[in-house]
Amino acid sequence: MSEIGYGEAMRELESILDEIEAEDVDVDLLAVKVRRAAELVQICRRRIHDTQVQVEQIVSGLDAPIDGSAEAPAPSPDPG
Repeated sequence: MSEIGYGEAMRELESILDEIEAEDVDVDLLAVKVRRAAELVQICRRRIHDTQVQVEQIVSGLDAPIDGSAEAPAPSPDPG
């Protein structure tokens, strides 16, 4: 089974938080809800991290020369 997406995880997390904050929260289910909320937070963190890595790769690709050739390194100073 594939992991749920960021948006779905956030919606479920918000729902759990609403239930936990309610005055009539079922104490018997509280630990289960908190455990699931922790799992959802981890999913969201992974999604954010993965997206950050992808964006950094895309942006760094923008710096590459268009023709694919590497730029020549700058000459080193003459030590004298």
